[in-house]
Amino acid sequence: MDAALTLYSYWRSSAAYRVRIGLNLKGLDYALVPVHLVRDGGQQHAPDYVALNPQQLVPVLRDGERVLTQSLAILEYLEETRPQPPLLPADAAGRARVRALAQLVACDIHPLNNLRVLQFFDRQWHVPQAERDDWVLHWMREGFAAMEAMLAASADTGRYCHGDAPGLADCCLLPQLYNARRFKLDLDAFPTLRRIEAACLQLSAFDAARPENQPDAA
Repeated sequence: MDAALTLYSYWRSSAAYRVRIGLNLKGLDYALVPVHLVRDGGQQHAPDYVALNPQQLVPVLRDGERVLTQSLAILEYLEETRPQPPLLPADAAGRARVRALAQLVACDIHPLNNLRVLQFFDRQWHVPQAERDDWVLHWMREGFAAMEAMLAASADTGRYCHGDAPGLADCCLLPQLYNARRFKLDLDAFPTLRRIEAACLQLSAFDAARPENQPDAA
């Protein structure tokens, strides 16, 4: 139990979803503060929230008086301050592999499909919905194809992305697969990703973090 932790989250944000999984895997208790990214013009743009996070993004994790931003930085912070159970392997090569898989999702797939990108396409360039959807599906498909190949070819892949314990890469993969289903991406070409997803969802830490299980789900 760690009542000092407060997570500012939006139920459908994949970045916040990653952090919820990580907190749950580590068995950490936290208070949740919903920040609705669409309602009221986007509550992340409210002055009080901008003061908390000038990027106007979720998640934010408050640990006592310390304020942390960026989902991967938050998960690494939790790994360093609450190391058990670990989200990263003990060996340097394993940690590099897991970080590469996590960053493939968090740095290469997700930013191209983030809400603010799609809103810019709509509001500034008036890109039709069908073309915005094509953009989203293209970059998800490209990223998943690379991740499928990396996982399927490696002896380090086990029940989860790395070995037989869930970790940082799984925290990133599951939310992106959720997004893929929202946009109706055909996932048949990614059997390894789907197998790992099924294994993760058998764990309460992943199930409790699902968007539909959040108190602000709407």
